[in-house]
Amino acid sequence: MEAASKPQSEIKPLRRPMPIGDAFKPHEPIPRSHYLGAVIVSLVLIFGSWAILSYGGFIKPAYFLPTPTQVIAAAARMFQSGELQLNAEASVLRVVIGWAIAALLAIPVGILMGSFKILEALFEPVVDFWRYLPVSALIPLLILYIGLDEPEKISVIFLGTFFQLILLVADVANHVAKDLLDSAYTLGASRWRVLTTVLVPATLPGVMDALRITLGWAWTYLIVAELVAAERGLGIMILESERGLRTDKIFVGLVTIGLLGFVSDFLFKWLHRILLPWSPRHR
Repeated sequence: MEAASKPQSEIKPLRRPMPIGDAFKPHEPIPRSHYLGAVIVSLVLIFGSWAILSYGGFIKPAYFLPTPTQVIAAAARMFQSGELQLNAEASVLRVVIGWAIAALLAIPVGILMGSFKILEALFEPVVDFWRYLPVSALIPLLILYIGLDEPEKISVIFLGTFFQLILLVADVANHVAKDLLDSAYTLGASRWRVLTTVLVPATLPGVMDALRITLGWAWTYLIVAELVAAERGLGIMILESERGLRTDKIFVGLVTIGLLGFVSDFLFKWLHRILLPWSPRHR
C-alpha cells in the first residue's frame, strides 16, 4: 500500500544486470564492478600461471623461473639492505628528468606542427629523420660529446621519447575538428584566441594520453641508458643479475619497473579525470 501511494516520479526502476554480450560492443561502457572483475581475473591468470609453472616444476626454477616466494624473499633482502631503494631512486630520477624535458619541448612544437601546415613542412622532415635513428647507435656520440655521467643517460631517454612525442602531439592537434575553429572565428575570436582557448584545450586530452604512452617508452630506454658506466639503477641491476644467473633479482627489477609503471599510469588516468573534465572520455 505504501509503495502504491508514492508518486510515480519517486518509484525507482529496478536496474537490470548488463548482459555479458553487451560488454563486447565497441565503446560500450560497462559497470565498474565488471571492470574491476576483469582486472582481477587478468591478475589471477598471470600470477596463477607463474605459480603453477614454477611450483609445479614445469620450468626449472633455479635458473629460469623463480617461484613467487623466492622473488619476494629476494625483494625483502634487497629492501632491507637498501639496494632496491637506491637503484629504484636512480632510475626514477633518470626517467622522469629525461621524459619531462622531452615533454616540455615536444608539446609546444607538436601543437604548432599540427596546427600550421607551414611549420609541419618545416619541422616534419627533421623529426621523421631523427625518430628512425636507433638511440643505441647514438650512445658513442653522446659519450664523446657529453661524457659518461648522468647527462648522457638522461640524454638517451630524452632522445628516445622527444621525437616520437612531437609526432603524437602533432597528430592530436591536426585532428581537432575544423568546425570547432570555424565556430570560434564566426563568433569574432582572433587567431591567437582561437589557438589558446579553443585549439590547445581541445588537444589536451590527447596530449595527456601521449604523455602516458611516452613515459612507458622512457622506461624501455632505461636499460639502454644504464648500459654504460652506470653505478646504480634498476637496469644495471638487472644486467648484473643476468651475469650471475640471479633470476630472482632479475624478477625483482622487472616487477619493480612494472609496479612503478602501473602507479604512473594510474596517476595519469586520475589527472586526466581531474584536470580535463571536458574530455570526450568522461561523457
